[in-house]
Amino acid sequence: MPEAPQESELVTDEHWMDQAIELAWRGQGYVEPNPMVGCVIVRDGRLIGQGYHQVFGEAHAEVNALADCQRAGEDAAGATAYVTLEPCCHHGKTPPCADALVAAQVKRVVVAVVDPFDAVDGGGVSRLRDAGIDVVTGIGTVKATQLLAPYLKRVRTGKPWVIAKWAMSMDGRIATSTGESQWITGPESRKEVHRLRGRVDAIATGMGTVQVDDPSLTAREGGPRQPTRVVFLRSRCPGIDSQLVRTASQVPTWLAVGPAISDCDLALLADHDVEFMRCRSAGQTEMVDEVLARLGAGDNPSGQIITNLMLECGGGLLGSFAAAGQIDEAHVYIGSKLIGGLAAPGPVGDPGVALLADALGFEITDVSQFGADVRLIYRRLDS
Repeated sequence: MPEAPQESELVTDEHWMDQAIELAWRGQGYVEPNPMVGCVIVRDGRLIGQGYHQVFGEAHAEVNALADCQRAGEDAAGATAYVTLEPCCHHGKTPPCADALVAAQVKRVVVAVVDPFDAVDGGGVSRLRDAGIDVVTGIGTVKATQLLAPYLKRVRTGKPWVIAKWAMSMDGRIATSTGESQWITGPESRKEVHRLRGRVDAIATGMGTVQVDDPSLTAREGGPRQPTRVVFLRSRCPGIDSQLVRTASQVPTWLAVGPAISDCDLALLADHDVEFMRCRSAGQTEMVDEVLARLGAGDNPSGQIITNLMLECGGGLLGSFAAAGQIDEAHVYIGSKLIGGLAAPGPVGDPGVALLADALGFEITDVSQFGADVRLIYRRLDS
């Protein structure tokens, strides 16, 4: 086993790993279901090459960093490569990155997170060490794990990372007592929501939201992708005149259908390019768990693996996800309006928890202002 790095070397390693992590974030929304990965190559304290995974199916971070060295006329032989995730050792859409580093004759590889994916899971580290390369793991792990959290959850649990978004008044209402909700927040916040939509794989909503708001759930501020729409149905179907159905030929629209809904009810929607996932249970948490497992496994109408799922829905579906323990991140927009009224709804509905000890725990990771609104981003403490 290689010797542990000295304290001064650890400081240097953490500095360069921070650079690799910052690079990796540039791939957000472009590389999923692959992980976001960054790589920097350093010799004698000088950066000689850098790269990140830019587009799903194309070259990985290590290969892009080595190509950057070549473009700059630098030789990676004898250098140190800093990589946010263990280099792959299998043939997928691209050749193994571990082999590329071996061929480049790097002297040392520093890895933040060992990849739990079955086809890697320490195999990349072993291949590098078998080639005589010094490998150090566990540098910058906390920051890299935050970067990789959606990918790591999907690999370990088979379910996508769930981002709940809601807008509420200063006093925590998502609508008035009469149901009016447009608009609690301003245009700047709504633009930011569209940017979030443009980087997730799919958006989930419920029939209550479809009936009340008739949303399109599309990304209209640009972004890497147009998300698939997933609608949870337990007892009612959307009308053919709804925006989701009318645009299903342009943007994929899947209905997660409970057993109470008949095939006859769905037949007319199928004529409008709406697709279906028939669920075994209509129970709140059971249906959430089943749909998430199918989305994460690619067991859905398109075979697409979903890594990031956004919730834009009412309190009923949010309550079901919360009860299932399946909210990993929350983007909470607080508008500068005071609504009041005991009948005015809050963002998360039944079943809720009876004891505070049973409540999901989160930490704030970002606070930003958009016009007169404030956005808080929370992440689950155990995610």
